Amino acid sequence: MISMTTKATSRSSIELENAQKSIDYVQGCYRSLIEEKQLCDVLGEEFVTRMTEWDSTVTKRMNEPFSLVILGDFKRGKSTIINAILGKQLAPVNAAPETFTINSISYGEESSITAVLKNGQRVELQKENLLRESLEEMMDKLPSKIDYVDIRDNAEILKEIRIVDTPGLSDISDLDQQVQEYLVNADAVIYVASALLPFSESEQMFLATHVQPQKFSRVYVLVNMVDALGSLTDVEKIINRVQGCCRQIIPNAMIYGISGIDEFRRKTGAPRADIKGFQEYYETEFFKFERSLRREIITQKDFLRVQRVLTMQELMVTDTMNRVDMIMDMSALDRQKLLDIMESFEKESAQLNAALEANRPKLTLSIAEMKQEAERWMYEFFTKLRVDILACRNEVEAEDVEAHFHSYLMDKVGEAYRKCIEAHQNRTDEILERMSRDLSKKLGIDNLVVSGKNGIVHEFMQDVNHQVAKSVKNVTGKTSGAFPSTTISSFKLILRTKKHTDIIDVTLEKYDEIRNSTIKDLAAAYTLLEESALERFDSIYHTQVEIGREAINQTMEALNSTDYDGMNKVLEKAKAVLENAYYSLKETNIEC
Repeated sequence: MISMTTKATSRSSIELENAQKSIDYVQGCYRSLIEEKQLCDVLGEEFVTRMTEWDSTVTKRMNEPFSLVILGDFKRGKSTIINAILGKQLAPVNAAPETFTINSISYGEESSITAVLKNGQRVELQKENLLRESLEEMMDKLPSKIDYVDIRDNAEILKEIRIVDTPGLSDISDLDQQVQEYLVNADAVIYVASALLPFSESEQMFLATHVQPQKFSRVYVLVNMVDALGSLTDVEKIINRVQGCCRQIIPNAMIYGISGIDEFRRKTGAPRADIKGFQEYYETEFFKFERSLRREIITQKDFLRVQRVLTMQELMVTDTMNRVDMIMDMSALDRQKLLDIMESFEKESAQLNAALEANRPKLTLSIAEMKQEAERWMYEFFTKLRVDILACRNEVEAEDVEAHFHSYLMDKVGEAYRKCIEAHQNRTDEILERMSRDLSKKLGIDNLVVSGKNGIVHEFMQDVNHQVAKSVKNVTGKTSGAFPSTTISSFKLILRTKKHTDIIDVTLEKYDEIRNSTIKDLAAAYTLLEESALERFDSIYHTQVEIGREAINQTMEALNSTDYDGMNKVLEKAKAVLENAYYSLKETNIEC
């Protein structure tokens, strides 16, 4: 008689085998389209590049180790949590913004640390090189920037998964794109929030725009530093708030209130203190999290990987089907109507260029008003913050001040700084989006719709928006980071101060310097915001005009083509291939 375990194992193996066959089939279909020259000519070079990137990402995802990516804002304790999971200190902690690196932690028989540079060179490091001061000094001497740090260790859990430790989100703009690439290639995610500053608007926005659309099967949200709260009642209030936010963004997120530092001390045998009386709560929560990690991630990693690839392929196939449908619909446009659109388009383009120049001063004035508003907000914030710091003398335990004050202060200042920029960045985005929509209408792009052909404009505009976003990607990354850089030296001094009374005294002594430096940085950030907005202003106009003209010309060329029927046959054949691939994906049933 076959046991239930044997049956389950057999069923699982069959499901994985069938899923792999489906993945291989879909990838074969997709590659056949990429190799079809006539189809590539019709789809356009840029879209074919997108298709090639999709295919490469799927291949990479299947061949790499199972990847668990740790995300979160600055000073949330991500590295400490990783060390607590591993039961040893591998991930560097207390990194300064100028020494942030992405750390890939994976299995190795022998422990090793290697800095992989942007130029491909590999530099062997010692453990002490990962300390903040040593890393800062070493980075200045390297021939190229660090791409990532490759950390190998024989911890048992690393036989099953690779852990990727990322910098604080948006702390350094040139790392943002790299973090996004790791996120796309992740199989599961741990998002770390702080109980001291739970779920800011920027954190919720990141989850909604970057994590939720990826459709991860497993997302953990760890609310760290609950040991710094006053009581278990306070902890429950914070956890309830985070749960409420997550229900709106990622309903399947698993949420735990933990203390990474306490768990690390427990596992390494270091002294622990239970001053607040609810240590058992966060110790139990960490145990529940690790049990779930073993049950939901490690034992299910093969299924999760396959699920992830199937989801990526579905997005890939749907994206390409929309493009094929759009071109087929546009090719059916009446020839005379297309000529009329082209003539109108060129006239509008010339007129709009002059009109837009007149609007540039309005955009500059709007940002100047935002800057004044931000400075007023910041002065009000620092007035209130001084009161809170003075209250720490008598109202907060000395041990808590020594353990958490530096992180608390950096979080507070960073949060205020970010909120100013985020509020006005969003307002600027709204202005530019409104301009973009007006451009689309005035340039006649909306007129590309044929009577009775519902959905063409929507599909076309989706593609236009993708192209516009890609063309201005480097421009939008120009705005200032998430923390005022000139205040770093003051915070370094505070961090080196050990006694709680000294910490507060040094903070008050440096208070005016921190405030003035922050406001100075804020002014510089708004100068960058203005420059960025004006560049985007120009880029949106030129990109819209170029894409609109290209779309019309491409359709006109198709109408003038002597092989017009052949082009339609190629598109119809491609659509049939994509539909077969899509049905194969839908019929594949993988459940963890």
